[in-house]
Amino acid sequence: MKRIAIFASGSGSNAEKICSYFEGRTDVEVSLILTNNPQAGVIARARKFHIPSVVFDRKSFYESEKILDLLKNQKIDFIVLAGFMMLIPPFLVEAYPGKMVNIHPALLPKYGGKGMYGHFVHEAVVAAGERESGITIHFVNEFYDEGNIIFQASCEITPTDSPDDVASKVQVLEHAHYPEVIDKVITESTR
Repeated sequence: MKRIAIFASGSGSNAEKICSYFEGRTDVEVSLILTNNPQAGVIARARKFHIPSVVFDRKSFYESEKILDLLKNQKIDFIVLAGFMMLIPPFLVEAYPGKMVNIHPALLPKYGGKGMYGHFVHEAVVAAGERESGITIHFVNEFYDEGNIIFQASCEITPTDSPDDVASKVQVLEHAHYPEVIDKVITESTR
């Protein structure tokens, strides 16, 4: 059984899709959900699936190995970032080489990096007059949005699309592809 931990900072819609996708599986399970936001909607979503959730603060994440110890104690094999807003510390990246993935709401390398998340990305895409956007699923390294790309999917952007329209189109891609790509990466890493 491969055990996944999901890190999320917000509502957790991607986390919920991932939990639902793996629910009832005998080879992979979502075992833990972690958040840096005590108000995050992902906590209620974790409860719905009877998955333990842990809230942590910035200091314990960056200045100690409490989170790494927790992951090891819970026998976590794979980490999924789903709307997690903090940069992963190098010691955590090193502990999970090729076993930590993230999803970004644009076609990297465009519109990535510090401060480029959520609505900021969609506003930048619209402001630049882009004709397409999409998602990028990538391995995590110690820099924002710079890990090796695993998968991309795109959607058309029309001249009348608002940032909210782009967000809706991108979220459809996220929900359709992220759980399947995670499954594939976990399966390939165990071969």
